Amino acid sequence: MQSAPPLLATIDLTGRHPTVGGLMQVCEENYQALDALAPGLAQLHGRHLSHEGEGIDLLLEVREQARYTTLFRLTHLFPTVPGSMSDAGLRACARPTEPDAVLKAYHDAGQVEVLDLRQTVLPLLNHYQPPALQAKWKVNLFLSKWLAYCLHRGHRFPASARVQPPRRRRQPAQVS
Repeated sequence: MQSAPPLLATIDLTGRHPTVGGLMQVCEENYQALDALAPGLAQLHGRHLSHEGEGIDLLLEVREQARYTTLFRLTHLFPTVPGSMSDAGLRACARPTEPDAVLKAYHDAGQVEVLDLRQTVLPLLNHYQPPALQAKWKVNLFLSKWLAYCLHRGHRFPASARVQPPRRRRQPAQVS
C-alpha cells in the first residue's frame, strides 16, 4: 500500500487560490503536528515550557479546557532583555515573545484554528478582512511551518514540563 503524498506537495502554497477544502487540510495537518508537539493537550492545564538545548524556549499556556476544545497560547520566549520596562514601569527583565499565537484545538474534529497571531517577520493579516479565506490560509500555513520547525528543533511538551508559579518569599516576622 502506497502512502499518501505529503499535504504541502499537493496544495497551492501561494494562497492565490485557496479553497475551503485546502484550508481544512492544513488545519488537520496542524492538529497532527500539534499532537506530536503536545500529545496530551486535551488534558493539559496551566503553563508548560519546552527547553531545546541551546535554542529558544517554547511556551504553551492553556487558557481554557472544554470537553472537545482547548484554547491555548503558543510562543517562543527569547532571552531576557536587560533594562526593559515592566507593566509597573519598574526596571525589569522582559522576555520578548514572537511569534505569539492564540490557538483553538478542536479535538473531536482533529483541527487547529488560529485565533490571533502576532509576528513581525511576514506580512500576515490577523484581522480577517475580505477575502477572509486567503488571510486564514496564510496564517494557518505559517502555523504549519512554525510547528514543523518546533518539532524539527526537538520541542515537546510532556506532562511533567509544567511551569511552576514563582514562589513568594516569606517576609520575616517583625519583632516589636
